[in-house]
Amino acid sequence: MRIRAAIAVPAVSAAAAALLLTAPPSQAAEAHAKTARCAEKVLTLRAKAASDDPSVVRVSVTNRGTRACAVDRVPTVTFGDLDGAALPVPEGGSGTYRLAAGRTAYAAVRTIADPADPEARRVDAITVAASASQGGRSFTAAQLGTGSEVLVWEPVTTWWQPTAAAADRALGLN
Repeated sequence: MRIRAAIAVPAVSAAAAALLLTAPPSQAAEAHAKTARCAEKVLTLRAKAASDDPSVVRVSVTNRGTRACAVDRVPTVTFGDLDGAALPVPEGGSGTYRLAAGRTAYAAVRTIADPADPEARRVDAITVAASASQGGRSFTAAQLGTGSEVLVWEPVTTWWQPTAAAADRALGLN
């Protein structure tokens, strides 16, 4: 598989470059036009534990700006003073998610698969950021609704989704 991917990527890149080079300048410029990154100050982040499963945290980001902007495809979710962040489900490379003005995107985070796991770590807060380059917002366990601590072991997060239901489905919830 790796050999095919190594051959396919340059071929696709070459085809895209040829298309841009043969297109009129106005079309080439449109093809390269990208949505600007969201400034952290126009974003509102929210997080709350699922009422039926405290190992699931539902997060959202709202663009309060007047224009569409882009956030990372996957939220950055970190846990207290532990190293690392929740891994994306499904796995995938970097990319962006376009967030229209006034719109909200949703993700679901599973902090631990088995709350009885003896290797579980305990933290008093999580931090959620719409993009890895941003500081994000911290939420205490009490604010999340998980009591005095959040149990963590091999956490995963979905990509941003257009609805909370889609985020739940992406995490395998009903």
